[in-house]
Amino acid sequence: MAESGEALGTVPEHERILQEIESTDTACVGPTLRSVYDDQPNAHKRFMEKLDACIRNHDKEIEKMCNFHHQGFVDAITELLKVRADAEKLKVQVTDTNRRFQDAGKEVIVQTEDIIRCRIQQRNIITVVEKLQLCLPVLEMYTKLKEQMSAKRYYSALKTMEQLENVYFPRVSQYRFCQLMIENLPKLREDIKEISMSDLKDFLESIRKHSDKIGETAMKQAQQQKTFSVALQKQNNVKFGKNMYINDRIPEESNEIVLKHAIEEEDENEEEVLSVQDLVDFSPVYRCLHIYSVLGDEETFENYYRKQRKKQARLVLQPQSNMHETVDGYRRYFTQIVGFFVVEDHILHVTQGLVTRAYTDELWNMALSKIIAVLRAHSSYCTDPDLVLELKNLIVIFADTLQGYGFPVNRLFDLLFEIRDQYNETLLKKWAGVFRDIFEEDNYSPIPIVNEEEYKIVISKFPFQDPDLEKQSFPKKFPMSQSVPHIYIQVKEFIYASLKFSESLHRSSTEIDDMLRKSTNLLLTRTLCSCLLNLIRKPHIGLTELVQIIINTTHLEQACKYLEDFITNITNISQETVHTTRLYGLSTFKDARHAAEGEIYTKLNQKIDEFVQLADYDWTMSEPDGRASGYLMDLINFLRSIFQVFTHLPGKVAQTACMSACQHLSTSLMQMLLDSELKQISMGAVQQFNLDVIQCELFASSEPVPGFQGDTLQLAFIDLRQLLDLFMVWDWSTYLADYGQPASKYLRVNPNTALTLLEKMKDTSKKNNIFAQFRKNDRDKQKLIETVVKQLRSLVNGMSQHT
Repeated sequence: MAESGEALGTVPEHERILQEIESTDTACVGPTLRSVYDDQPNAHKRFMEKLDACIRNHDKEIEKMCNFHHQGFVDAITELLKVRADAEKLKVQVTDTNRRFQDAGKEVIVQTEDIIRCRIQQRNIITVVEKLQLCLPVLEMYTKLKEQMSAKRYYSALKTMEQLENVYFPRVSQYRFCQLMIENLPKLREDIKEISMSDLKDFLESIRKHSDKIGETAMKQAQQQKTFSVALQKQNNVKFGKNMYINDRIPEESNEIVLKHAIEEEDENEEEVLSVQDLVDFSPVYRCLHIYSVLGDEETFENYYRKQRKKQARLVLQPQSNMHETVDGYRRYFTQIVGFFVVEDHILHVTQGLVTRAYTDELWNMALSKIIAVLRAHSSYCTDPDLVLELKNLIVIFADTLQGYGFPVNRLFDLLFEIRDQYNETLLKKWAGVFRDIFEEDNYSPIPIVNEEEYKIVISKFPFQDPDLEKQSFPKKFPMSQSVPHIYIQVKEFIYASLKFSESLHRSSTEIDDMLRKSTNLLLTRTLCSCLLNLIRKPHIGLTELVQIIINTTHLEQACKYLEDFITNITNISQETVHTTRLYGLSTFKDARHAAEGEIYTKLNQKIDEFVQLADYDWTMSEPDGRASGYLMDLINFLRSIFQVFTHLPGKVAQTACMSACQHLSTSLMQMLLDSELKQISMGAVQQFNLDVIQCELFASSEPVPGFQGDTLQLAFIDLRQLLDLFMVWDWSTYLADYGQPASKYLRVNPNTALTLLEKMKDTSKKNNIFAQFRKNDRDKQKLIETVVKQLRSLVNGMSQHT
């Protein structure tokens, strides 16, 4: 029962499978059949049975179908057999007709083929013409490109390339020759870049070589313009009475001549004025810039140009090692720099973006720092003021030229103030030599005048005013020597030289006045004063020369106010201006006079020492000669002659010199008595010494220099006088009794001095009086000397203990 149930269940499934096999494509039969094997056990057998039953059913149906249509098939075959004969006849007829048509169409075919061939040729010709018409413009443009390359018209060649690529090549891109042309264009572009870059390099090398010529032309034009402006300004100043620079050596009327000459020179050079375009061919830069712009590589060109120009700037800014030796070295340095920046300024204004204002400003600031450092270093080696002045003029023209092109130059004018100080230093050194030469050539004697003409010549050189001298008849003498007017003239020359540097510095008259006064003060206080002090200290300068130097400095001091007026006339700045600097002539010449006075005192004392060294006393003489020593009389005569020369000196100077000489003579005589090498002094020697002191006192009382009151000058010998009186009178009791009293007769006698001299006399008495013990007077005198010596020693010891 179970098996029969399973069999009943599988029958519908087998029918479904069979339906799928019959209805589906043969490619899908496999999965269907596989499902039979995947089914229940013995399902295959039952499926095969079912399949056989199905086949039998289909066979039966086919058989029924064949039986049904068999008669129709037989009838159709019979009809075909009947038609076969007619078909053969028709075939023969068709074959014959075809043969006849073939024979008749052979000629037509030949003609038709000829026509077809002609039509094809015609069509090909038309196509070739069309293609040639399309290719000819391309070939013409390419030929034009080659011609432009040969003619070095590279910018036009690049434009032609653009037209070829954008317009012509797309029309014939299918042809091989077009591909060759397209492949050749990049090479042509690279060739153009290389050629244009080579032209640019040649251009850069050319402007590097000719930058000095460009700068020289630009500076010359700036200088001509400035000369014309200055001449016009001077004429206007003359017309309106505002002449800034009054030159004693050049009359003001010459301003019109200067202006006329400047105008004539301007007219002559007008035709010769060359611009930077006239000196330099900038076409390589323009071409190269346009070419790189077309190629889309403008940034590369700009970077290359700026990099190369910066390298050239560094080379231009590098000075020669010996540049400071000549002005031509500085001029070459400046012209190269000016030429460089004139070219850059031109490039800035005629190109778009190749260089920018920021780039030129950066380049200028870098260059300016280098220029200032170079000038500061090299100018320090300049010792010639003329070279420094020419350097200043070059810097001014250099600054004015570049300022005209829009470059800031304030730092250059600041540098000029540093160079001005150096210029003043070189001037001071130069004038120091001038002053030394003047002092060496001076005879240190008053200037003799024999007629009115000579008098006027001296007055024209030096502002001397003395009514008493004017009233005197010829011949007469100026109190100063020849060096005074020469020094005065040289001081004015120094002011002129200092003024030359101040011109064109764009400074006000007040600043120029202040600079002139300060530099003149340096000349007076440092250079002239130093030269005077060195002159005073020279060994060959004697007392007469020193006296004349003092007189000269007095007159130079008085002339300082005229120098102030001279500077005022130059600058038109009144001396009453609050900030006007005064000349330090008073302190300058006062220091020199003090030094000369001190040197007079020193040399006078040295001369006295020379005379004193000639003293040849016989310190053991028994009796004096009865007259003063010869050396002393010669000394007094010398002092009298010297003090006569001192009459031209200020009163106090002569009095001080006289007092100093007497005091020094007194001190020298005292030291001679107390010399430690002098062991013995006789009374006769003391008496002879007293005669010499008397002559000194007589000289002092004769008033060798007027102005002393009473016996002031004689007091210089008071110490000697009291000491000698004490020994001459032998008044020891009074001396010892009154010692220390204000009213003492021998107040100026020092116990030590008296003891020293007395001991020397005691030793002499012992040696010269061998038989003194046999004479009562001599014994008494010797005892008295010993007693006084003991008392003086006790007095000296008491003074030492008290001290």
